[in-house]
Amino acid sequence: MVRAAVAAVAELSRELAATVRRPWTLMEVCGGQTHAIVRWGLDQLLPPGLRLIHGPGCPVCVTPVAVLDRALQLARRPEVILCSYGDMLRVPDGGGADLLGARAAGADVRLLTSPLQAVELARRHPEREVVFLAVGFETTAPATALLARQALALGLPNLSLLPAHGRVVPAMARLLAEPDAGVQGFLAAGHVAAVMGTAELAELVTASGRPVVVAGFEPEELMRALLVAVQLLEAGTARLVNAYGSVVRQGGNPRARALLAEVFEPAPMTWRGVGVIAGGGLEFRGAYRRLDARHRFPPAAATAADTATAAATAAGTGCISGRILQGQALPVDCPSFGGACTPEHPLGAPMVSSEGACAAYHRYRR
Repeated sequence: MVRAAVAAVAELSRELAATVRRPWTLMEVCGGQTHAIVRWGLDQLLPPGLRLIHGPGCPVCVTPVAVLDRALQLARRPEVILCSYGDMLRVPDGGGADLLGARAAGADVRLLTSPLQAVELARRHPEREVVFLAVGFETTAPATALLARQALALGLPNLSLLPAHGRVVPAMARLLAEPDAGVQGFLAAGHVAAVMGTAELAELVTASGRPVVVAGFEPEELMRALLVAVQLLEAGTARLVNAYGSVVRQGGNPRARALLAEVFEPAPMTWRGVGVIAGGGLEFRGAYRRLDARHRFPPAAATAADTATAAATAAGTGCISGRILQGQALPVDCPSFGGACTPEHPLGAPMVSSEGACAAYHRYRR
């Protein structure tokens, strides 16, 4: 941070200390914000009584185990080229296996930096089946939707997608519905709101009676959003405030939203570490359903030995990533953190992804 930014953050910290009268708990729901908070130590600048916890803001971390299992099954088929983003190759399934390990064992698993690269793969290998494992929140879903539209337009018979896109606002609502939910307000992800707009967030505020502040990613932006959230809480006001107005508009990105509405529809989704969330995911609609790899390739049946091995592996890790993803614990509370679980040998998804809370703490807080 430059000197002016440091001074601004220090001043905002003093304003927070002067504003807080009662204990409050706020949650950010964005992996990028989590990394900025931990990297710059913003949570250590908060006054006593103000607690900031990390929510399930990492799409790689919450990708359902069932989707990873299906991806591994497909990757092991000799006719399949399985491709996805880099972080997904190292996320363990319920039994500790990952796509990187499958590639080492001979599977054709490839890293892509853009979904549209899957089109070129399918064209270059007409004799193979190309499957793209598509993950992310509403920020990356438009790129997947564009790939789906192009695949249909080109009539590529050997290209399919395995979608695992989550919707953030339903997940926020699900966290508030938990019996022991201690979250009294949210910092909302600025990049998601830039795509989707603020209407869903406003509905969440009305339904929950909790304030929500749309925040950016720079230290000063995050501290200012925290100050606004505390001011709302101290005043007893449940309101949506857009503190990232330079990027976020009320209507979001109309073209991206129209593309999402054309290709996808909301559906229940099991978020890893959280559970089933009503409307928490996106599934293909209409003609686009023919691109879904789950329908094109029937799943292989898991043997009893596979199930027993997966259960034993999951039970023996000591990983508490589910509690961390729900904001019920910090990475440093995990008995495996920094010992049995490191970025080189991750036990849980939050240690794998560049947006995971455990990875952030391991990098900046050891």
